[in-house]
Amino acid sequence: MNKQKLADIILRIGIAFSFIYAAIGGYTDPNSWIGYFPEFIKKMIPETTLLSLWGGFETILALWILYGKNIFWPSLVASLSLAGLILTNLGAMDIIFRDVTILATTIALTIQSFPRKTIQM
Repeated sequence: MNKQKLADIILRIGIAFSFIYAAIGGYTDPNSWIGYFPEFIKKMIPETTLLSLWGGFETILALWILYGKNIFWPSLVASLSLAGLILTNLGAMDIIFRDVTILATTIALTIQSFPRKTIQM
């Protein structure tokens, strides 16, 4: 296995772990996780439903990233969801600062896997 492929696998495992961990945490300790959602979303969707839906979303995203096929799309979605989390929780930067690092990793994976179209002449 070449270095690039090994690095790619390690990146994907690390990203997937963070999403799986958050999904499990939302189920096992919902009170610790619900506070990261913006108030306007919590007013629209009951908290238990919101955590269940989000946990399912995170699990599917993590599994797709682990699977590694068409990795551009789950990497992009992961980047957007992390950016949203960070932007709506700037006041909690002492807690979410690690999410900035995960965001940088998902952006790198998105850039690395950006679909390139070749022009044939």
